[in-house]
Amino acid sequence: MTNLLRPDQLSSLDGLLDRVADRQRLDFGHIVSDVKPDGTLITACDRWSDSALVEGLSEIAPGEGVLSEEGSQNMPDSNACWIVDPLDGTTNFAAGIPYWAISVARFVDGRPVQAFLDVPALRQRIVAIRGQGAWRNGKKLTEKSRSAVTSSCVSLCSRSIRVLQRRHQQSFPGKIRLLGVASLNLVSVAMGQTVAALEATPKIWDLAAAWLVLEELGCPVCWLKTDPSSVRPGEDLAEVGFPVLTAGSAAELEHLLPWGKSLLQP
Repeated sequence: MTNLLRPDQLSSLDGLLDRVADRQRLDFGHIVSDVKPDGTLITACDRWSDSALVEGLSEIAPGEGVLSEEGSQNMPDSNACWIVDPLDGTTNFAAGIPYWAISVARFVDGRPVQAFLDVPALRQRIVAIRGQGAWRNGKKLTEKSRSAVTSSCVSLCSRSIRVLQRRHQQSFPGKIRLLGVASLNLVSVAMGQTVAALEATPKIWDLAAAWLVLEELGCPVCWLKTDPSSVRPGEDLAEVGFPVLTAGSAAELEHLLPWGKSLLQP
């Protein structure tokens, strides 16, 4: 078993992502949603996308387990495995807000080695390969191009805004953005769209692909409670969150770390 996919496997994966993205664009604006037991939304398109991805990945890489948001949520026990969020940002999708993502990451020995983030409404695909870099629609992304952007925005998730109450005596050090898509909240830092991002309760499928993109573009990542690389094969991750703070530089991370740590206060 090799660490990276063969060219023919990559070609098949591109085709699979194209098919799922096309279906999501077709369904967008014609959606009825249900509420899952945890209070989050799910649509028929989530279910179809999950099934299509899990089945497709099993054909592309036989023997490699798949953990997905809408399917098995136990960490596979195969050395190489896949972690999938078929439609990250269902609330946006169901509400007619054209900003959501398909997140697919291939893990080897507990860490992501290849990541694929597709943003169907924008027709953008971000790909990262461990040790080789990251690309958007085939164009290489670099730390230099990221640091050239002068954004002063910090991306928060809906649950992390409670840090504003817990540290209400201090002004928040940046403009706030809530994009409603955990994977893209995190990747916005790697793209230079924000200087930092704070996620309070992301699940492994929310962060799997974004994690590698951030690392390949030199963005420091601070796991505020549990490092996902410590996850054990067979572990049930359905209710496990991985609070995380990431930033465009070590200085920005240090500046925002007290705000991140305040998430863990009782």
